[in-house]
Amino acid sequence: MRDLLFKNLISDDRRKRIIASSEIVERQGVRSIIRRHFICLIKEVADAGGMKKPLPHMYIVKEHNTREQKEKFFCKIKGSLCAMNKGKLFLIIFMHSLKINLASIPQQVG
Repeated sequence: MRDLLFKNLISDDRRKRIIASSEIVERQGVRSIIRRHFICLIKEVADAGGMKKPLPHMYIVKEHNTREQKEKFFCKIKGSLCAMNKGKLFLIIFMHSLKINLASIPQQVG
């Protein structure tokens, strides 16, 4: 069995975008749930000299529980970059996240 969910949200001024997907798969006695998110914000910068660019950031967590037969993985990456379009300077801030959960499916006895 496989369930997929996909969302693509864009603001009216097209300066904020959120893309999310979720996938649930049950195969060979293991249920895997995978969630992905991408968020992007675009801001016009009037003064390039006074612009503060956020520092990049990376966060990773991995958990393994043999007693409950579960495994989790989470990764988040934040960053930014500058772009120029038609003589205007823009700051693009983005964040990616990935979350994976693996769990054994209890076997039916009968």
